[in-house]
Amino acid sequence: MLQIENIQVHYGAAPALWDISLQINAGELVSVIGPNGAGKTTLIHAVMGLSPLKSGRIVWEGEVVSDMPAHRLCERGLALVPESRRLFTGMTVRENLELGAMHPAARAVRDRTFEQVCDLFPAVRAKLGQVSGTLSGGQQQMVAIGRAMMALPRLLLLDEPSLGLAPSIVGEMFRAIEAIHQSGTAVMLVEQNVSRALAISQRTYVLENGRVVTSGVSSELSRRDEIRKAYLGV
Repeated sequence: MLQIENIQVHYGAAPALWDISLQINAGELVSVIGPNGAGKTTLIHAVMGLSPLKSGRIVWEGEVVSDMPAHRLCERGLALVPESRRLFTGMTVRENLELGAMHPAARAVRDRTFEQVCDLFPAVRAKLGQVSGTLSGGQQQMVAIGRAMMALPRLLLLDEPSLGLAPSIVGEMFRAIEAIHQSGTAVMLVEQNVSRALAISQRTYVLENGRVVTSGVSSELSRRDEIRKAYLGV
């Protein structure tokens, strides 16, 4: 489904990603973990065409998309929920959600998808007429995920969805991510809450200093001593 092949990303002369390769198969939930500054956000931005590649390539469903702009990738079935949500805070919840269904295929079934999003997040249904900037952090994250789902993604990319949220909301957020995955949408989850990420994902890649240092089945990685010590506090 998605193949990332030996990509490098630089910020000026400074390398941010070194020779990164990974893949996500149809219907998988794959997590990417690592310390602050490891390159996780840069990786997810590279997939969405927001960070240009120095070398390597990105292949989506057999098509090389390394130089494709983000709106074209969205039309092809990828959608990003960025870190810090990036809502249009002066617009209502309904308006933010509707912006997710801009390409023709999504617009054609917008009403149906809208109801599915509201079923996934009942708290969002109750706030449809409210200006999104007045919502709590957890509610804004629900809207951000709902907006991405309005685009009918086959692969949903999530950048730190639990960042800054209360523990009770974190649990609700991860249950929603699992529900999205179980509905058939593949998920690439970049997350600092390592225990949660390992618990819900099938496979995991570990990034450090812009490189993949290890990868494998999430349940197996969670039992490795070096992962437990470095990321789980055990």
